[in-house]
Amino acid sequence: MAEGEPIRSTCAYCGVGCGVLLTPGAEGLSVAGDPDHPANHGRLCSKGAALAETVGHADRLLHPQVDGIETGWDRALDHVAERFRQTLREHGPDSVAFYVSGQMLTEDYYVANKLMKGFIGSANIDTNSRLCMASTVAGHRRAFGTDTVPGTYEDLEEADLVVLVGSNLAWCHPVLCQRLAAAKAARPGLRVVNIDPRRTPTCDLADLHLPVAPGEDVALFNGLLAAIDARGATDAAYLAHVEGLDAALDTARADDPARTGLDASLLERFYGLWCRTEKVVTVFSQGVNQSTSGTDKVNAILNCHLATGRIGRPGMGPFSVTGQPNAMGGREVGGLANMLACHLELEDPVARAAVRDFWDAPRMPERPGRKAVELFRGVESGAIRALWIINTNPAVSMPEADRVRDAIAACPFTVVSDITARTDTARLAHVLLPAAAWGEKDGTVTNSDRTISRQRAALSAPGTARPDWAILAGVGQRMGWVRAFDYDGPAEIFREHATLSGVAARLGRDFDISALSDISDAGYAALSPVRWPVTATRTGGRFFGDGRFFTPSGKGRMVPVSARAPASVASADYPFRFNTGRIRDQWHTMTRSGVSPRLSRHLAEPFLEIHPDDATRLGLAPAGLADVTSPHGACVLRVLVTDRVRRGEVFAPIHWTAETAPSGRVDALVAAEVDPVSGQPESKASVVSVAPFQAAWHAFAVSALRATPRCEYWARARSEKGWRLELAGRARPMDWEATARALFDLPDATVQSVADPARGLTRLAFSENGRLVAALFVGLEPVALSREHLAGLLGDAAETPLSGRPGADMPDPGPVLCSCLNVGMNTILSAIESGDALSVEQIGTALGAGTNCGSCKPEIAALLSQAAAKEAAE
Repeated sequence: MAEGEPIRSTCAYCGVGCGVLLTPGAEGLSVAGDPDHPANHGRLCSKGAALAETVGHADRLLHPQVDGIETGWDRALDHVAERFRQTLREHGPDSVAFYVSGQMLTEDYYVANKLMKGFIGSANIDTNSRLCMASTVAGHRRAFGTDTVPGTYEDLEEADLVVLVGSNLAWCHPVLCQRLAAAKAARPGLRVVNIDPRRTPTCDLADLHLPVAPGEDVALFNGLLAAIDARGATDAAYLAHVEGLDAALDTARADDPARTGLDASLLERFYGLWCRTEKVVTVFSQGVNQSTSGTDKVNAILNCHLATGRIGRPGMGPFSVTGQPNAMGGREVGGLANMLACHLELEDPVARAAVRDFWDAPRMPERPGRKAVELFRGVESGAIRALWIINTNPAVSMPEADRVRDAIAACPFTVVSDITARTDTARLAHVLLPAAAWGEKDGTVTNSDRTISRQRAALSAPGTARPDWAILAGVGQRMGWVRAFDYDGPAEIFREHATLSGVAARLGRDFDISALSDISDAGYAALSPVRWPVTATRTGGRFFGDGRFFTPSGKGRMVPVSARAPASVASADYPFRFNTGRIRDQWHTMTRSGVSPRLSRHLAEPFLEIHPDDATRLGLAPAGLADVTSPHGACVLRVLVTDRVRRGEVFAPIHWTAETAPSGRVDALVAAEVDPVSGQPESKASVVSVAPFQAAWHAFAVSALRATPRCEYWARARSEKGWRLELAGRARPMDWEATARALFDLPDATVQSVADPARGLTRLAFSENGRLVAALFVGLEPVALSREHLAGLLGDAAETPLSGRPGADMPDPGPVLCSCLNVGMNTILSAIESGDALSVEQIGTALGAGTNCGSCKPEIAALLSQAAAKEAAE
């Protein structure tokens, strides 16, 4: 590759699998969308566009650590191997476990699965993908006989009706939302229905919003199945290839669609639209999967497509969109505790023997291992005594997170592989192993529509960091299995994986990339995106349009399912239904996205959405703080009063940790109730109580250096020149200057101060060598000032930082609304008020806002609506 030529790679975030062009240069890495990649055609969302801001080496783990002491790789891997061998000798194979991640590349995942299942001899390897798509896997296997995604992204553009179920596509899969929006603009007859208890930004694209009651998707789709039959919309010819119609219809008719909480007129509109439209795609995501009835929800959706034959043909079919960049690759290599590699069944003795023979493995487990919640229960009970966590943060992200954190802390031996020691989980490890990060490692990932893409290294790994496959293989060799783990690179692992897929295909499985089994190192280096299967006779395409399935009978299966309520029951003590999810500009627990100042400008602290009537009844003020409590934990969250949620329901995002907002770890509130089939936790229907947080003071601070407050509420975010903090406490300090000096570690800095004790106001600005290094603004209520302006003064010779606002000659852009192009809310409002921009498109033309990833368009539209309503009222 010529110097300066872009390197083709794949984005590190969601399952869309966008192609990126990476260009290293003297000023760092530049990132652009790859116009030739079939997933995104050059588009990127705000997170993808900011990837270059996340590759710095600050806070990176550079060398292995054993018991907090830095050491070399040989000693660290010898120690890990010996502790695992000792645990196996004393307690047996099921006393050890791996908890891995959809952030791993397929080659990493393959080696981890091979080491645990084939050589350690346990199926105790599960993944954080259990938290996002395990119910889809289970539903696919029940209906199709294997975990097959039938369709492709092109179906969204070819459909006449796209139904989004539990999927805030605009924020969680923005590039797919852009593709759908472009298709709708090109074909105005295309209709979009959004099914979600909340009114999300995705509703801006929808022709119809169905605010279904939490957990009642089965009742909704059972009602649809009954309507399909009643209106004669079944496909008799296709049903010759399907089993279970009568039983599925019987249970569907027994359910009452009134459970959905939807008006009969809304149900009629939806059912009529679905029944009379042949080309229907149903897109579903975490709102379906993250439920104690998640597998049944998936099958309720699949039943409707099987009954009508609307599957596996252009513009029609059920479509699961995955949350992580390589959740699909993990499914392909058997990364879940109840699966074998290449979609083979762990409990099938023929499949088990085939994989064991292929690996020349000493042993294979005969039953599934512990799924995620069970796995950490096993750690808690002492059944699991050696644990290896790779590229994930379960001390924050698991339900009942406090309980999981405490279990990990008590585990006799815990290894964590990660890019940083600054995570809640890494702080609990006996051994820390520095992993190569995105942009530094080579391998493949598979996106939501089965497209395999290369991730390629554009940067050198810092310190002695290694790719995950090499770390795992090093331990495997030291445990005595030298030949099995003697890999010279990811291409060799990929060839082995592809060869094993041919074995699986001969056993009747769907996943087959055997045509790539003899790919050369050069061919692997140059591999272009390709959708599986990849065989001697077929590449890509759709599944099941021909009526051929992977069940023993060769027929598809309609599964009878009945609606049931969420496991957690609301009560007088916990009256609110608690929903969780993602926000637009952050990712999981922010280990990567939180490094980017740009991505922290939009929403910089954890919050709770609550309906205005509930807020008034409870005495919660907008922008105040709330105590949120469940039977399993407690949080303090910023109050966002909005009618996007319904009365009796609240929503909070999942991203904050003990590193960024200790009281904002929302999974501490979530009950560890799981789907009985998939083992996936119910993350969107726990119950909580909400009450005002009785704050004696509120504050905002900026600091050039990382500061860690000691108060009941704080949230820390990156800024361009340092850090910004929101703070609050239940008791006022006696001396604000002494408190601030301790917070910022500035015992000798020069201070400017203004205080009004009667009004509870204090403002302090600290400087060194005439440059602002920190400032603290305190009040009795949440502090009103220009946060972006104040953060921008760090390092400057600021003469009047205590005003907290820019001068008259410096307009305040306000909170950032468009993260891609750094356009603030006040800037947009000024354009609206001036009359220069009176539509989303005109604002894009004038300011650029909304013209890159488009995720902010719903918020721009809301500002326009508010301005129009204000003008009408005047």
